[in-house]
Amino acid sequence: MLIETENLKKLYRTELVETTALDAVDLRVEEGQFVSIMGPSGCGKSTLLHVLGLIDTPSDGKYRFLGEDVSMYPERKRAALRKKNIGFVFQSFNLIDELNVYENVELPLVYAKTPASERQEKVGAVLDRMDIGHRRYHFPAQLSGGQQQRVAVARAIVNQPHLILADEPTGNLDSEHGNEVMQILVKLNEEGTSVLMVTHSAENAAFGERTIRMLDGKILAEQKVGR
Repeated sequence: MLIETENLKKLYRTELVETTALDAVDLRVEEGQFVSIMGPSGCGKSTLLHVLGLIDTPSDGKYRFLGEDVSMYPERKRAALRKKNIGFVFQSFNLIDELNVYENVELPLVYAKTPASERQEKVGAVLDRMDIGHRRYHFPAQLSGGQQQRVAVARAIVNQPHLILADEPTGNLDSEHGNEVMQILVKLNEEGTSVLMVTHSAENAAFGERTIRMLDGKILAEQKVGR
């Protein structure tokens, strides 16, 4: 099992207010699945993604990742697991403006202390795979939105992670480029990479094999759609 949560909760507290972002979430995702998560703004989708991506910790409950209970891991241990196992794709691309395409994609390998010769081989291969190799020395500002998201996907998969977490990956793209990104995610999934995607789009959600609907921090329903 890739992901397994039990009674997962996330609370945010201030002096005056306590907000429940996740409320007793039970979720299981097997390796190789493509799961879409839908729901209105503020329902807890992105919070769930952050907890599952080991960016944040739950307030209560259990989270097992690759069979390992990571619920209360400190940041150092979570960061080590993230670098090795998880790739992120965001709506806003999150590329570093001062780095060119090659350097943006190379960054996770630098953090993982991958040798330079291996970095060169891996980055070159993934840029060609994303059909963006001819732009390797361009900077983000010189790329279209679709090209920037291809770079972001390349960065997410350069370490060959078990899991890709995508948060509204087509939100800043027109329909044509958005569909291209979805086809890339489907292809990666067919090759064995698990994908967990947050989306407002029913059309995009249908690319997955399961659709989970959330409201007020809870999972309301699940639909198995198949591709």
